Amino acid sequence: MRKINPEAVREKFIAAQANVISQLKASDPSVEEFSDEWLRPEGGGGRTCAFSEGKFIEKGGVNFSDVEGRNLPPSALANRPELTGAAFRAMGVSAVFHPLNPHAPTAHANIRFFSATEESGTDRWWFGGGFDLTPFYPVLEDVIFWHKEAKKLCDQYGEDFYCDFKKQCDQYFFLPHRQETRGVGGIFFDDFCLENFELTLEFAEKVIQVFSDSFFAILDRRKDRSFTEKEKEFQHYRRGRYAEFNLVYDRGTHFGLQSGGRTESILMSMPPRVTWSYNWNPKTNSKEADLYNNYLKPADWLGKQK
Repeated sequence: MRKINPEAVREKFIAAQANVISQLKASDPSVEEFSDEWLRPEGGGGRTCAFSEGKFIEKGGVNFSDVEGRNLPPSALANRPELTGAAFRAMGVSAVFHPLNPHAPTAHANIRFFSATEESGTDRWWFGGGFDLTPFYPVLEDVIFWHKEAKKLCDQYGEDFYCDFKKQCDQYFFLPHRQETRGVGGIFFDDFCLENFELTLEFAEKVIQVFSDSFFAILDRRKDRSFTEKEKEFQHYRRGRYAEFNLVYDRGTHFGLQSGGRTESILMSMPPRVTWSYNWNPKTNSKEADLYNNYLKPADWLGKQK
C-alpha cells in the first residue's frame, strides 16, 4: 500500500495559497482583501481570502479548505462508487480572478486531495485539479503561452499528460446547453495517482504555481489596455457563461454544497457583475465574433505557433 501523509498536503497547500496571494498583491497592490477562517460542524474548516475593488482585479479569491466527513458526497463517488459510505478527508486550494479590463481574461485553478477509508480499513487517496483560461477578447499569443506553459509542466511527469489533461479540460469545461467551451481550456485531471504519494503531491504543487505565474504574466500584458463601455458590457454578458457553468456543471461547487461546506466560500468564484441578453449574437466580422468563431471550441493551440 502506498504510504500517504495528509499533513504534508495541508502544509504544501497552505503555502501554495500564500504564494498565489503574494503574486496577486504584487500585480495589483491596490486590491482590497477580506480574509476569514471558518469551521465546518462535521469536521475541518478553511481559510477564505476574497479580493475586490482593485485597480486591475475586479473580484477574486484564493481559498484553502480541509474538511472531514462520515460519507463521501455523490459528486465524489461518480468514478468511485465502491467508496459509498466511506469516511473521507478532502483538502483543496482554489483560485479565481475576474479582471476589471475586458481585454484581460478570467482565470481559474484548483488543486485537491482526497483520502477515504474503506470498510476493510484500507486507505484510498487521489489528487485532482487543473487550470483554465476564459478570455473575452482573446489574444492568440496569450492562449499559446498558456498552453505552452501547461505542456512544459506536464512533460516533466509524463509524455502523454498534456494531451490527456488538455482533452479532459476541453470536455469538462464544455457547456452542452450552449454547445461551446467556457474558454480556451488548459489542463484538468482527476482520480490522479503517480507511482508514489510525494511525486503526485509535487505535481499538484507545480500546477498551482504554473497557473499563477502564467496568469499574472498575461494580466500584466493586458491590464492597462484601454477599453470601451461596449466592451465592458460584452464582458458582463460573457461572464454569464461562467456563472452558468459553475452553478450547473461544476463538480467542485456540487461537492462543496453536498458536503455542507461554507456557501460564501463555495460561491466566491462567481463573477461580480453579470448580464443576460435574450438571443444575443455578435455582429459579423466583429471582435466579439472572433471569440465565437475561433476560440469557443477545442483546438490545437500549440499547433498555431508561427
